[in-house]
Amino acid sequence: MTDTDLDGRRVLAIVTNYGVEQDELVVPVRHLRDAGATVDIAAVSTDAIRTLVGDKDPGESVQPSLSLADADPDGYDLLLVPGGTLNADTLRLQDDALDIVRTFTSSGRPVAAICHGPWVLVETGAAKGKTLTSYASLRTDIENAGGSWVDRPVVADRAGDWLLITSRDPGDLEDFLREIDKELAGLSGS
Repeated sequence: MTDTDLDGRRVLAIVTNYGVEQDELVVPVRHLRDAGATVDIAAVSTDAIRTLVGDKDPGESVQPSLSLADADPDGYDLLLVPGGTLNADTLRLQDDALDIVRTFTSSGRPVAAICHGPWVLVETGAAKGKTLTSYASLRTDIENAGGSWVDRPVVADRAGDWLLITSRDPGDLEDFLREIDKELAGLSGS
């Protein structure tokens, strides 16, 4: 699937237990693991995650690695925030998820968010001063939070001393994953 070697890289994905868009979680996790990265999925609880396809049809069930409360963000190189309207809307109300995002952004480590995932960045104030993309309905929220919204398959913005990678929807996964791979492969041995 990828010729990028991500051995030794650690990625944390944060989600709720219901409503994450299947391909925005499953495809990146499989891709990164196939490239050698360790990927942990933190959910609100350790119960199975019920994904959705198109925000309505049942998708795959995924077992989280740990709960959001038990996740130590300091042990990871990149934060992945998948979308899904229900997932992202609920996730932005989870204090543990917001704390994880703040830990990543304040430490200068990269965050990759797709579709409705940037809602969490809006909630934490991390969208301010950033240029990003998302599902089109988030445009006003992002602009009201001080971000600049653009309609492109992927945006990588390093403003504010940390990298934010964003994409619009599952159709942009190839571009999204390319940017994540590039960032993880370029990290020094830290």
